[in-house]
Amino acid sequence: MNKEMILKSYATAKEIYGSFGVDTDLVLEKMDQLSISLHCWQTDDVGGFETPDATLSGGGIQATGNYPGKARNIGQVRADLEKVLSLLPGKQRINLHAIYGDFGGEMVDRNQIELKHFQSWIDWCKKLGIGMDFNASCFSHPRAADGFTLSSKNEENRKFWVEHVRRCRAISAEIGKQLGTPCVHNTWIPDGSKDTPIDRNGHRVLLKKSLDEAMAIDYPKSQMKDAVESKLFGIGAESMTVGSHDFYLGYAISNKKLICLDNGHFHPTEQVGDKISACLQFLDEVLLHVTRPIRWDSDHVVTLNEDLQLIAHEIVRNNFQSRVNIGLDFFDASINRIGAYVVGARSTQKAFLIALLEPTKLLLELEEKGMNFERLAYLEEQKTMPIGAVWAYYLMKSGVPVGPDYVEEIRKYEREVLSTR
Repeated sequence: MNKEMILKSYATAKEIYGSFGVDTDLVLEKMDQLSISLHCWQTDDVGGFETPDATLSGGGIQATGNYPGKARNIGQVRADLEKVLSLLPGKQRINLHAIYGDFGGEMVDRNQIELKHFQSWIDWCKKLGIGMDFNASCFSHPRAADGFTLSSKNEENRKFWVEHVRRCRAISAEIGKQLGTPCVHNTWIPDGSKDTPIDRNGHRVLLKKSLDEAMAIDYPKSQMKDAVESKLFGIGAESMTVGSHDFYLGYAISNKKLICLDNGHFHPTEQVGDKISACLQFLDEVLLHVTRPIRWDSDHVVTLNEDLQLIAHEIVRNNFQSRVNIGLDFFDASINRIGAYVVGARSTQKAFLIALLEPTKLLLELEEKGMNFERLAYLEEQKTMPIGAVWAYYLMKSGVPVGPDYVEEIRKYEREVLSTR
């Protein structure tokens, strides 16, 4: 699609949306304020760089596939992320796991990590002018082999993981301080039981104790924000997950933390979009992990589906943008990893564009008058509105490839970069 056609289509779309009381220029200004935290672990299938041959092992996480071009060092991860950022409109963030430290070939155990192992990441973000988020890595480690970390009844192991989270929080605070934008530190653990346990409560008592110890130091919210992430079940933890949604929601409310809502971490019939306004009645902010579960937490590449649109609508309809921290969380090793990033991120952006283009005021007036047929009719009409024209204009205006043009950009990157690894 050439520039003249894009401008002509946008002018028509602007007029159509305007007839519903929606200012498309203002919508695009709001789109520029939407920041998505891109997860570094899509580049290398959640392997990390603790050792030269780091590979994923255990802990309820599994990336499937072996597509050529996997990032094998920090330089390649950064190059891949820079390529992804160049194909997305707006300014995004980077989300880093602790196992991606710049360890210089030295084996540094997780209870020994320091700021110096992540300073080069901070400097890289400074150069790009972007923010960074951080995660403790409580999985794929000998001290997680029995399925328990922060809730372990092995006191030595429990203290090891408490120290790891404590250090990750300190690093996060420094990240936020240096970059001038709060770093969201997320804590997720795989702890659970494959078969029915007798002492669920004992593990939850220990988890609460560990979190209290690890989060004993308060950091300014201008530097870092704590989030805790629940899960319905995991591989090897099918019968009981210690860090359930009920547990973490209670902990977050009691301790003024963020609850992380991962839309792959609930029963397939539950909708995270419905949980957002419920949680924000009691919490200042939430962390959102966007993925695409198929039957379970399978971490497929995000696509523009109804679950994602409900999430975006719930945030936009209630002006929750400043209270919801948005990140991606999927890892597909069966296709080009850069392509997976761009498809997932653009799909998420499209969902928010659709939500912002909705004539919410009109729909709310109909709803409050009990005009439910009319509300339904207008909602259905919105589905065939010319969002594509607005999206294409937004991409062109942002200086990134329009429509499927990014596909050839990624193919070129594969030929010139990924195929040489």
